[in-house]
Amino acid sequence: MLKKLTRTMLAGVATAGLALSMGAVTDASAQDSTKLRIQTHFSTETLSGQMAQEFIDDVTAMSNGEIEIEMFFASSVVKSAETFDAAATGILDCDMTGGAYQTGKNPAFQFAGDLTGGYQNPYQQYAWLLHGGGYDKLNELYNANNMEFIGWWIPGPESLSSTKSFKGVDDLKNWKFRSPPGVITLIFEKLGASPIVMDFNEIFTALETGIIDGADAANITNNVGLGLYDIATETNYPGFHSMPADHLACRKDVWDAMPDHHKAILKVGMQALGLKNSTINEVKNAQTAKELREKGIALNTWSDEDLAIYRQAVQESWKEFATTPESQELLESHLQFLRDLGAMQ
Repeated sequence: MLKKLTRTMLAGVATAGLALSMGAVTDASAQDSTKLRIQTHFSTETLSGQMAQEFIDDVTAMSNGEIEIEMFFASSVVKSAETFDAAATGILDCDMTGGAYQTGKNPAFQFAGDLTGGYQNPYQQYAWLLHGGGYDKLNELYNANNMEFIGWWIPGPESLSSTKSFKGVDDLKNWKFRSPPGVITLIFEKLGASPIVMDFNEIFTALETGIIDGADAANITNNVGLGLYDIATETNYPGFHSMPADHLACRKDVWDAMPDHHKAILKVGMQALGLKNSTINEVKNAQTAKELREKGIALNTWSDEDLAIYRQAVQESWKEFATTPESQELLESHLQFLRDLGAMQ
């Protein structure tokens, strides 16, 4: 009788232990599953849109399928500038547009996305992020807005497209162009242009209908993907006026709930995307420049004198735009890093 009772008790303990073990496996599986709804302003036809898909594929492979990403291309859920708020409030989980769209919240977001003529190439800007305290500085700003900054991907200097002559500063007088929000509008107003802030995906129609004479959209390769050179006959190359960093940022509670290895995969995935994106754009831009010349598009290289005038307007505008303690601190962090590199006095 005692042996029978003992066997029954042991069987019960074993069953309970198995149930606990199965529960632990189930809980662990649930914990190790991350599903993210992300929006980007890039379409699948652009090089950047294709790179975003490659990022998804990399993250899926590195996480063995534990991280599932549903990407909404071409701002198909909300307008580009509304993506950040849509993620912060739960409509989406993450924003893969750019920080400079959020300058209306705080001008500091300008310096979280584009120093507009400050860095000469993407690698200097990545160096600030990775080795100049950039992650911490950015997350002071992002966390205060219920978001976590995860990484940048920088295509490189952008080129402006124009339906009119675009050979130097004199051609900016009364030049109507699509501008993103932020300090860029202040800079070009100083130089006599008329910036019109509009959504990224409204550019082609506005250019086609003559509402604008040109556009600040992307580099020449992505401009081709947007169809801008089907209308615009002039551009500048190499780019000089702007080098925006597109970001990945996720809602803070979504980020905090992820297991550490998922966080690491997303951060490393963004760093890999950044390197691949900057280098492929360097290659593609050189190829695109050749093709555009063959099609009769004028690729204008601005003179040193015109570039000096532009940079003077940039430095004046930085100071005018940095009107909050956060923006002043973030701007100074960038400038001090550039001084340390010997790239600025």
